[in-house]
Formats: sequence, structure tokens, C-alpha cells
Amino acid sequence: MPRLFAGIEIPEDLSEDLAGLEQPLPGARWINPANHHITLRFFGDVPKRTADELIDLLALIQRDIFHVTVCGLSLPNGREPQALWAGVENSDALSRLQSDTERVARSVGLPPEKRTFRPHITVARLNRPHEFALARILQRHARLQITPFVVPRFVLYSSKPHSGGGPYVIEQIFPLIGGSWDDEATAW
Repeated sequence: MPRLFAGIEIPEDLSEDLAGLEQPLPGARWINPANHHITLRFFGDVPKRTADELIDLLALIQRDIFHVTVCGLSLPNGREPQALWAGVENSDALSRLQSDTERVARSVGLPPEKRTFRPHITVARLNRPHEFALARILQRHARLQITPFVVPRFVLYSSKPHSGGGPYVIEQIFPLIGGSWDDEATAW
């Protein structure tokens, strides 16, 4: 089975707004808008049996639909920035859903996530970006605020090893209470 992770899809119009941030930046590889998402829990390369268990247990998660707000651009913590993020306001509903996916991962024998959950949408991968140009982009979009969107479901994504930025494939859909299984019936 390919690499798996649980995530939240980003509505197409919001992804297009984020793609509008793209500008020349030496050392940046901008993410295709079709691959924008919020990662809830990275599971990694798992055997098929574990993947099947993950799917069964993720399907048992019962949470209500909720809103997510995207705001600001930032860099992950670390000495050498490797990504440019659109920030996501954390909420109780988002934290609970993330905690549920962590609990599922542990229940199938995966090690605990070591990193603190910082919800975000990766908009670019960075490889020694031009510092001045990066600082200008961060300053220009520090107050970025995009209309909140409804999260009617979360999904299980797969990716190819070492792909770093997609393409991602939706393997399974998990509707939230008030959400839908139907691709066309989202609240977007």
C-alpha cells in the first residue's frame, strides 16, 4: 500500500485563492492547487492489513461538520525553512478530529506522532529560498484572511514515496455528522 495520511480537502475556490499567492521565488516549488490539504495524521507506509484496520476505525469517528479559517502565511519551526504554509486557525472541532486520527493510528500499532499538531496548508516547498524575496512574501501576506469554509468530511489520502507535494489520491471518504459521502454534495 502507498503512503497514507488522513486529511481535510480544501475547496477548489480557496485553493485557487492560495494559488494566486504564487510569485517568482528562487528556491520555491509551488504546490499544485489540486494537492492543497490539511494533514490530520501521517500514517506512512503501512501493510495492507494495517491500512484496512485504519479504514475500519477511521469510519467509526463521529464528529460534527465544522468551519475552518485560513489566515496568514508562515514557515514551520526549524533552522532552514523547507515549506511555506498558509496558516489554519485551530479550533476545538479540528483538534478533536486530529486527536481521533491519532488515537486510531496508535490503536493499529503505529508509533505516536512526535510533532505537535500545527494545522496548515503547504503552498510551496522550499530549498534554500532567496531570503529577501521570502521575507517580502511573508510580510505582504501576513494578514491573509480567507472566508471560512465548511468541513463536511475528512479523507484518507495516498501518495507515492518521496513525492513531497503530490499527486495525492483519495482512497476513502469519511463524512462527518451533517456531511455527505457524495462528492457533489459537499457544503462548498
